Amino acid sequence: MLTLRRHIFVLAVLLISIPGFSYGHALQPGYLELRLVDTDLYSVLWKKPASSGKPMAISAVLPENCDQAKPPQTVWDGSAYLARWTARCVDGIEGGEIRIDGLDKTSTDVLVRFVFANGTVESRRLTPGDSSFTVPAIPSRLEVVRTYLILGFKHILDGIDHLMFVLALLILVKDVRRLIVTVTAFTLAHSLTLVGATLGLIRIPGPPLEAAIALSIMFVASEIMHSRSGKTGLTEKWPWVVAFIFGLLHGFGFAGALAQIGLPQSSIPAALLFFNVGVEIGQLFFIVCVLSIIALAGAIIRRMNMPRMACAPAVPPYVIGSAAAFWTIQRLVDF
Repeated sequence: MLTLRRHIFVLAVLLISIPGFSYGHALQPGYLELRLVDTDLYSVLWKKPASSGKPMAISAVLPENCDQAKPPQTVWDGSAYLARWTARCVDGIEGGEIRIDGLDKTSTDVLVRFVFANGTVESRRLTPGDSSFTVPAIPSRLEVVRTYLILGFKHILDGIDHLMFVLALLILVKDVRRLIVTVTAFTLAHSLTLVGATLGLIRIPGPPLEAAIALSIMFVASEIMHSRSGKTGLTEKWPWVVAFIFGLLHGFGFAGALAQIGLPQSSIPAALLFFNVGVEIGQLFFIVCVLSIIALAGAIIRRMNMPRMACAPAVPPYVIGSAAAFWTIQRLVDF
């Protein structure tokens, strides 16, 4: 099999063509929250993603027993179009249908977070193919598992910056055994900080953290270039150590995404566990895709007897490093 350095640039080019590359994350999902503030009275928060500079053409429809007054006009808050209002839902929202009109004509998801009359908080993910649900009378543990497993899986695949870091490790660590140990160290590290930050045990401001994550990608990209010039860097010597240290940073990034979603009070351990499991499944899926593309590219080159491009090995680290540098500057501006 031809080396990762010769063919991984194919995947790097594909990655930079994915929407959301400029920000390091893909389009954020919509978000609807119904929070009980008094008997039958709910505070409603509705966030719509931007589409071509305008609010996405979707609307939240509350259960029939809720006030159906027209929601206030949404206001841009820097990341999404936001609206807040209150609605009275006679006898609560249990048994009522919540739906998102227009979602079937989009390619995004909406997370619905709601509070039962007993104070229990639950979440439900709606998709273009499943844009409504009936609020159950009793929270379902299985639904929590399914919702947070899928959210974790989608988050890692939508996070271009996290995938770039994993891609850089794949390029640098070519031995299978060392690669397994490295990925395991990265997984262990971000699992620790994900749990700690989500539970409020550790706190780091968002903007500096996001900039540090981008810097970690730049560091590994520079290590690839050092390796190409015959210099053995820290990552090549002790990849599991570097992966563990930077994995701690990336775990805070995962926790930030989970904090925006929120955790169901009745199933916090299950939600945390399966969000992290979803992240790991997504990460392994990405690694399998990378290795499959490498194998396919190698087979095509050998079959067609194509000439080797001398500059090909330099493309991936430059693409990864340039993207990380752009994200670093962009995130420093947000301080």
